[in-house]
Amino acid sequence: MQQEGKLGKIIFNNPENGYTVAVFDTEEGSFRIAGSFADPKTGAAYRLEGRFTVHPKYGEQFSVASYEEVMPEGADAILEFLSAGNIRGIGPATARAIVDVFGDETLTVIEEAPEKLLSVSGIGAKTLARITESFGESREFANTAIELRELGIEMSEAVRVYKIYGKDSVRIIKENPYTLSEDIRGINFNKADSIAARLGVEPDSSVRIESGIRYMLKAWAASGSTLVPEKLLIERTAGFLDVMMDNVRDSLKDMVFAGELEEDTVEDTAVIYLYGYYHAEQRVAHALMKIRDASAKPVPLVAGTVSGHSFDEALQTFGGEVELSREQKTAIAACLGNNVTIITGGPGTGKTTIINTLVKMFDFAGFETALAAPTGRAAKRMEEASGKPAMTIHRLLEFVWSDEEDTLNFGRNEENPLEQDVIIIDEASMIDLMLMDGLLSAVKEGTRLIFTGDADQLPSVGAGNVLRDMIASECIPTIRLKEIFRQAEGSGIVANSHLINGGEYPEQQGGDDFYIISKNNENSISETIKELIGGRIEAGFDFVRSADDIQVLTPTKRGILGAPSLNSVLQDVINPADESKAELRYGSVTFREGDKVMQLKNNYGAEWRSEHFTTEGEGVFNGDMGIIESIDVEDKTMTVRMDDRLIDYCGDMLEEIDLAYAVTVHKSQGSEFPAVIIPVLNFPPMLMTRNLLYTAVTRGKKLVIIVGDPGRVRSMIDNNRADGRYTGLKARLLSLDSDPFGRF
Repeated sequence: MQQEGKLGKIIFNNPENGYTVAVFDTEEGSFRIAGSFADPKTGAAYRLEGRFTVHPKYGEQFSVASYEEVMPEGADAILEFLSAGNIRGIGPATARAIVDVFGDETLTVIEEAPEKLLSVSGIGAKTLARITESFGESREFANTAIELRELGIEMSEAVRVYKIYGKDSVRIIKENPYTLSEDIRGINFNKADSIAARLGVEPDSSVRIESGIRYMLKAWAASGSTLVPEKLLIERTAGFLDVMMDNVRDSLKDMVFAGELEEDTVEDTAVIYLYGYYHAEQRVAHALMKIRDASAKPVPLVAGTVSGHSFDEALQTFGGEVELSREQKTAIAACLGNNVTIITGGPGTGKTTIINTLVKMFDFAGFETALAAPTGRAAKRMEEASGKPAMTIHRLLEFVWSDEEDTLNFGRNEENPLEQDVIIIDEASMIDLMLMDGLLSAVKEGTRLIFTGDADQLPSVGAGNVLRDMIASECIPTIRLKEIFRQAEGSGIVANSHLINGGEYPEQQGGDDFYIISKNNENSISETIKELIGGRIEAGFDFVRSADDIQVLTPTKRGILGAPSLNSVLQDVINPADESKAELRYGSVTFREGDKVMQLKNNYGAEWRSEHFTTEGEGVFNGDMGIIESIDVEDKTMTVRMDDRLIDYCGDMLEEIDLAYAVTVHKSQGSEFPAVIIPVLNFPPMLMTRNLLYTAVTRGKKLVIIVGDPGRVRSMIDNNRADGRYTGLKARLLSLDSDPFGRF
């Protein structure tokens, strides 16, 4: 369906992807439109292609599939268009002066002979340049968008393409259409492949196969692998592209020869790396061994006495009122005597007590200690437990984000290392290969490095299996804590988490803090969760119906029990609509003042401030949670409080945040919540694993309720399938440990 008219009031525009909601004025009347525009102009005439749809909240609106800007005809229409400020350098007065001189030919002059504008009073060389550039951009995109549509690129995609490639968009795509899947967010390989086919790219062309290889390697990296066995990569890529394996093998050799990929042998298997992961894995392995074997300043405690007291007496002094177990004492001694130590154990095994005791001992010995964790929430817990400042690893490394280069750099590195004598890192299972590379690059020889965490939890979101590989190599001194500490013995959460981790089934009710409510379909599980949060938990336990107290952790993003669907339901229970609360709709989500939200990706350049602007900084990270403090409906912005930081969200930043009444288990890593509710049903097999269930249960501090099919719970416990990641860190550590010259 085609509609022709003028753009009226612009209600919303996202400059990142061009998504626009506006009023459209036609001869038959005005109506609401929604679609992507490169540079929407109030008062400009457009010819729209699309159809009328019914929005669940805003009613009927015209959904724009494509558009064409129609240049006005006649002096009066041209004057109205120029006076609206649609061209930089032309305001109402200048518009009148130009039209008075050129009349109906005004736009032809601007496009074909702009130098004639210099004859108009008030227009000089600088103003002429602005006018020419602005008008040219508008016409340029219009022409480019038409050509892109002929290639199969829709308007919303064309806006993103044009922002990256500009006037060269069509040329770049025709030269190599597969750059679209590598450069443009939202365009996947299959879309680029269909465009390539339209352009006549042969199925077995090297450009297609090389792009397919990159796509497959990046897909494996997104699932956690730093490398892929060469034979498997060739087989899977050939199957995915439907080409001969010999062709894939030839292209792979060319990419290795060109230095784009790295080929190596790990545990007698030929493997392929993306360049960055290969060198990061090498650096991490070498750095760990170098730090481990360096000479370090001795801790007086290891010599046997502290001011005349025995080691055991010192432990009693620094351990406070808590009686340390044999395992804990062994762990502390290992940390004092080794340069690199790993302490791993489940909930209730006393890792926090060990950290606190070590901090006191190192302070007494005059050692400067740094405490850090991968996430802000984990660092905050560490600080609260120890009474000593803690921070994220990124902040410890003094990260710097460059907008111009779109790169992250660390102020602390090999040339400017960390100055502390001891660095203690908690929640180490969450550290991916690239972050570990950055951390170890900043640790100087002689520093003591202590990692604590639970190796049985889900691994890092990013590529790598760093903690498990370090432990499995047996090259790093590791203490496994198995004894449940006395204070945790009565906890059903602790007892059942250890049962789950050991492959045993929990009881339907374990103590006063662990329950399984049997439900066998999605709707009944969703309704039960709604009831629990709507009053049942509040009535039976010491929790309130608040975003801070109760957290739903779901294995999936999809379906009725997925995080988005549950968030929609739970928002109405915990933070229902009210005339006093401003709202902002973005995409399919309605944000409301008071809503609990989560950051979905690292944004190193996001600015934050304290309440009274006493401190300011940059950086908000994947998994950070907060509450929407205020919403400015007119400016389409909202202010979110994350602990003591205030962050303003607007424009494309709104894509980085989502409601967080329900989050995926993966997103909950590094966090703890007073009460946790976990839906369990027939999810995809990759999500029905023991370590996912174990991770979810261990997020709860005071109450855990599983709502779902007990049979599925048992199936998850039976499924101890490894994460399926391909990594080489373990093999590299083993090789370096057995090779005094450090060769691999």
